Amino acid sequence: MRWRNRNPQQPVAPWSRERLLATLLIGILTILVLMSGLAVAIWQAATGAGPQAGTNLVEAGPGSSDTVRDRIAAEPMLAVSRDDATRGAPAVVQPEGIVIPEPARLDGPAGVPTGFPHTPEGAVGQLAQIEATVLDSMSIDTARAVHGAWVREGGPSLEEWVMTRSVQSFVRASGTTERTAVVKATPVAAQVKGTNGPDWVVACVLLDVHASLQAEARVGFGHCERMAWVEGRWVIDAGIVPAWAPSTWPGSQKAAEAGWRPWVIEGVQR
Repeated sequence: MRWRNRNPQQPVAPWSRERLLATLLIGILTILVLMSGLAVAIWQAATGAGPQAGTNLVEAGPGSSDTVRDRIAAEPMLAVSRDDATRGAPAVVQPEGIVIPEPARLDGPAGVPTGFPHTPEGAVGQLAQIEATVLDSMSIDTARAVHGAWVREGGPSLEEWVMTRSVQSFVRASGTTERTAVVKATPVAAQVKGTNGPDWVVACVLLDVHASLQAEARVGFGHCERMAWVEGRWVIDAGIVPAWAPSTWPGSQKAAEAGWRPWVIEGVQR
């Protein structure tokens, strides 16, 4: 039962969960809108105030399994600003990469690639595929199907799930219909926030999200989920939603400070 120790830093006012990534790029793209008439938005990265991510692992402490898991999930992560998701100085020293396996099957439930191993890195890989499937489609129908296939009873409801709300917010903020804009979400970094036995992980993924509609916009989006090994695969578990992960510009100094480790595909020479 371990998770990352966090060192305190100056608190930052938290963002509400309702302020999803759909409006993150509105501020950036306002200038482009004035210059070129662009009307594109991704969904808003929501982060909470909290201590800074560290590199030490500490014991989760006593308590029942549910209590320990809730404690790990709720542990705050590095507080970042909206600007940190769209720009940042490159890291002087990049953290050691995290090796993530490739899916064994591309035709998993609801079209989500699956077949990841029973390891924390396997949980990270499965979460990334769940996220990318929904965000790439920007479709409520896809979000509904993926939620039904990959979220356990007691987990976030379809209406409250970050992925669903992201699709809704993107469509509303960009003024488009579903599938009008082209969106591509690529995992670029990850971290394992904590584990509780071999069948439970809080997995975190940093996505590099590109959106285009006449012009292009890009943002780093960090997201964590409780993952449980159930009937031979990793799924999103029931319980309180994990604290917001830092949404940082990929490869930036802030990303390194937040504990994001560069994504390395298993079997690919580094």
